[in-house]
Amino acid sequence: MAKQITISVLVDKPVAQVWKCWTTAADIEQWNAASDDWHCPKALNDLRVDGRFSYTMAARDGSASFDFEGTYTTVEPGARIAYTMDDGRQCAISFVAEGDGTRVTEVFDAENMHSEEQQQAGWQAILERFKQYAESR
Repeated sequence: MAKQITISVLVDKPVAQVWKCWTTAADIEQWNAASDDWHCPKALNDLRVDGRFSYTMAARDGSASFDFEGTYTTVEPGARIAYTMDDGRQCAISFVAEGDGTRVTEVFDAENMHSEEQQQAGWQAILERFKQYAESR
């Protein structure tokens, strides 16, 4: 069984707004990158059980790109999303009201190519960009 990594952020916006920013393809393209030298030029999101998602992750200088893809296994609007990545790993995301904001927590299976610390840092960086984007809406 794969090691699981947990990351979390508190977004200073209500759950409905956070959910929309997380699940709308046009919004995903605005925040889904770990650093300023990467971006998400294309996002497709069929948010339903057995629906697919595909996010193109690309270096802004054109030197590299890849598609991050998977299939949804759970969709509880405003509360929880779970999916299986195309490599078989699992991820679950919860959206929980906390004060006037929303706690977004992701728990995902680690992969074997990068260290757990690198994976946690990369996914957390994306989550922090999400927070910044969602709070600016």
